[in-house]
Amino acid sequence: MGNVGVVTDSAGDLSLGQLMEHDIRVVPLKVRFSDKEYVDVVELDASSFWELMKHSSDLPQTSAPSIGEFEAAFREMAEGGKESIICITLSQDLSATYQSAVAAAKNVASLIEVDVIDSRFVSLAEGYLALKAAELAANNRSLPEIHSHIMELIPNISVFGTLDTLENLKKGGRIGAAQALLGSLLSFKPVIEVKDGAVLPESRQRTRSKALDYLLSKISESESYSWIGVMQAEAPETESFVEKVRQRTKMSDVFVTTIGPIIGTHAGIRTLGLTLVRNIH
Repeated sequence: MGNVGVVTDSAGDLSLGQLMEHDIRVVPLKVRFSDKEYVDVVELDASSFWELMKHSSDLPQTSAPSIGEFEAAFREMAEGGKESIICITLSQDLSATYQSAVAAAKNVASLIEVDVIDSRFVSLAEGYLALKAAELAANNRSLPEIHSHIMELIPNISVFGTLDTLENLKKGGRIGAAQALLGSLLSFKPVIEVKDGAVLPESRQRTRSKALDYLLSKISESESYSWIGVMQAEAPETESFVEKVRQRTKMSDVFVTTIGPIIGTHAGIRTLGLTLVRNIH
């Protein structure tokens, strides 16, 4: 265990067990169903969230951690012996989480150095960066070394996903109503990309199977990948899709995770996504 502490939020779609295993401190977002609020990861895991979603007619609301919650985590890690902290958050274009972490870092500046990095991503791309930071910290790398490596990785990551519906993104204000209506009327299966911190439309496919084939085609056969992750939201094709990813990449070790409340609220059930990390050297 190194002297650099690693903190992230709960939008990276890592389970509580995975976070604990890698000594990553999570400062969770919150999700509210009607009048009931849950602390993500801690009080509501991914499978429980999807059960609630099946019986909820309204879209739940998500909220960022407070400055005080980040500050408490930073202070506790300092008191526990950490000499510095790297904190990786989801894109500041999609949530106020990054701003909360930055403000908290300033509040504890006299106690401990906290380096807050906007991952520019959501879901497993953010989770991967937290895992990589934890790996480097466990190997006693310094804060500047970890920062440099994470910043080098970010432009070499691509995230794509196919959604079963645009309805959640429309309700959550992440896309315009006109785009959602057009996709619905024409029965398109949208493919999105997370790029430069934003969720962008990447393609529209006529059927679910064509959307999944298109998603696979984003794995370039001319590229070399160091890590690949699959994110799924109760998608029935997950097992067969992962096998096709293995066949296409010749990589047996594909990281698979269930999309949790923060991303799942907006992406919706049956979403299936890819996180691709290209080899840097």
